[in-house]
Amino acid sequence: MTDTRRRVKVYTLNEDRQWDDRGTGHVSSCYVERLKGMSLLVRAESDGSLLLESKINPNTAYQKQQDTLIVWSEAENYDLALSFQEKAGCDEIWEKICQVQGKDPSVDITQDLVDESEEERFDDMSSPGLELPSCELSRLEEIAELVASSLPSPLRREKLALALENEGYIKKLLEIFHVCEDLENIEGLHHLYEIIKGIFLLNRTALFEVMFSEECIMDVIGCLEYDPSLSQSRKHREFLTKTAKFKEVIPISDPELKQKIHQTYRVQYIQDMVLPTPSVFEENMLSTLHSFIFFNKVEIVGMLQEDEKFLTDLFAQLTDEATDEEKRQELVNFLKEFCAFSQTLQPQNRDAFFKTLSNMGILPALEVILGMDDAQVRSAATDIFSYLVEYNPSMVREFVMQEAQQNDDDILLINLIIEHMICDTDPELGGAVLLMGLLRTLVDPENMLATANKTEKTEFLGFFYKHCMHVLTAPLLANTTEDKPSKGNATLDFGNSTVCALRFKRKIIGLKDEFYNRYIMKSFLFEPVVKAFLNNGSRYNLMNSAIIEMFEFIRVEDIKSLTAHVIENYWKALEDVDYVQTFKGLKLRFEQQRERQDNPKLDSMRSILRNHRYRRDARTLEDEEEMWFNTDEDDMEDGEAVVPPSDKTKNDEDIMDPISKFMERKKLKESEEKEVLLKTNLSGRQSPSFKLSFSSGTKSNLTSQSSASNLPGSPGSPGSPGSPGSPGSVSKSTSQMAAITTKVILNGDRLTSLLQTRNLL
Repeated sequence: MTDTRRRVKVYTLNEDRQWDDRGTGHVSSCYVERLKGMSLLVRAESDGSLLLESKINPNTAYQKQQDTLIVWSEAENYDLALSFQEKAGCDEIWEKICQVQGKDPSVDITQDLVDESEEERFDDMSSPGLELPSCELSRLEEIAELVASSLPSPLRREKLALALENEGYIKKLLEIFHVCEDLENIEGLHHLYEIIKGIFLLNRTALFEVMFSEECIMDVIGCLEYDPSLSQSRKHREFLTKTAKFKEVIPISDPELKQKIHQTYRVQYIQDMVLPTPSVFEENMLSTLHSFIFFNKVEIVGMLQEDEKFLTDLFAQLTDEATDEEKRQELVNFLKEFCAFSQTLQPQNRDAFFKTLSNMGILPALEVILGMDDAQVRSAATDIFSYLVEYNPSMVREFVMQEAQQNDDDILLINLIIEHMICDTDPELGGAVLLMGLLRTLVDPENMLATANKTEKTEFLGFFYKHCMHVLTAPLLANTTEDKPSKGNATLDFGNSTVCALRFKRKIIGLKDEFYNRYIMKSFLFEPVVKAFLNNGSRYNLMNSAIIEMFEFIRVEDIKSLTAHVIENYWKALEDVDYVQTFKGLKLRFEQQRERQDNPKLDSMRSILRNHRYRRDARTLEDEEEMWFNTDEDDMEDGEAVVPPSDKTKNDEDIMDPISKFMERKKLKESEEKEVLLKTNLSGRQSPSFKLSFSSGTKSNLTSQSSASNLPGSPGSPGSPGSPGSPGSVSKSTSQMAAITTKVILNGDRLTSLLQTRNLL
């Protein structure tokens, strides 16, 4: 059986004056040769690794707190603590420490905390202890002055604390407090306030254990009601005994646990509500008070977590339909506070805590509670749900996917969350904002797990779109069931509902992910968009712009699957829209795709010629085209047309054949496209000029310009094979002719491409 006496948790104090849990293990004391002295060793219970190796320094001040804590500082800003599972183990290690330092184990601090000047230390050496005035009503002012004068000096604070401990002074002061209240002696009560406040600033655990005992704590709070700076006393005791009554929602059989809960609540109240806001100087002097509360909470959570009967009864009553509303509200509030306490735990302790709650069925319980009518109960349940989502969203996702196999969509936990978000009655929408944030966390792919056998993104997002998306979008669809806003100003309503849906769809399309594109096409999700666009008519508003921009993005980015889907299904509805060229541009894109599909050899050849002609870079297509058209003779090598070496070895007819066929098809289509061309902005403009250089003994240039009606590739365009303007009369070799003709034809294709890119075709 494992020895639990030496089982400890190792803590270090961080920069925020909070204790960080460094792990759980077993402590021992032995001589370490490397450190040349007796040392404390803690080895992790999980793998035996060394969590702590600390030499017991003869001059270090070790403190024993709450019977199960040993605290000390190893450096100026490095505080350590060992929290023992059992008091016996703490006492054993404490004896070892005191033995090394030559101290009596009955003390709870081994050294004086000295950091004042040499002069102060010398002055205090003559008086080994501090003598307190007799605890009488008439000497309260003298006692208050003594406490105040001792606070600036660490050594005097230490001596004052020892005197208060040894003489049972605090209990005597509290007896005088009752006398002053009975006599309504306000001056005496003001002095007691200053004395008790000063004792808090001594930062001594042994004094806190006396002050926070069941016997004394309410009288201590009573002393702190009489602040001299206030015109009237506070009613802290009345609040704690009458307003904030402790209720056992589930009977707690362990009296130690019950006492610890009472004590922690009252000490937390003292820290937050009773003590005045500390100054910078006083904040450091209250660190032990913070630690006292922290370790109490850790202990409470641990004790409750280990009580299976308590938790079983708690969840059973939470989900029992026979439980009355008042009782259920108390149970939910307790569970909420229980989860809030867990936030003081370190990550590994929180893991165990939430795993225990998950095993007890906290998520099914929340599902039942969220389906109830009581708004206060639902609000508390929402807070509990937020703790779970923030701690482990994957745990929540796994639960909702599993329950979908057994329950209808309407009662799924995540759909209940969506409904509460949509139906929040708070004018400030506080609950809706909280739930929206939790929902965003659950559907955020960035915190989803991916393992060899499981991809959470695919599984959960697929589940969400199938089972939850219709609930989330229901209000938007309800507002536009008749293809128009249900009420109010059209522009306003569309701006608030339909445009939001458009923005969402535009975001999805912007991903250019074929998985989403296939879903859009399969479900014909462009149909309501096209209907809304047509119903909007000629009005120039936000919806009109948003829809046009969406289709323009598809055209510019050349998203082939969506382009084909839109033209094949909605072209007849959109072909008359001529105040923008977006839809005609989409049609042209579609036709180009069809041509490439019908002639894969041609598409392949054009790609080869284009890629081998010059090295591509990251510039935009428009800049690239301008660069190519502006190329002059200096871009040629030795007066020859630049033809890739690999192409020179190929058969000229093999190169020209598919290009010639393509040019013939372009001639046949010219009449069909004439109407579109007439609507462009090219009237009266000249096409960009292009130059060809070739060598036939002497260097000659051919410069061609044409109007928009004489586009390259047409029968009358310069540079077309066999046209009157072709340089066929110039004597040159066959390979030179092939190179020049190829260059001219490519010029024509590039001009057409450029005009299309600029929305002029």
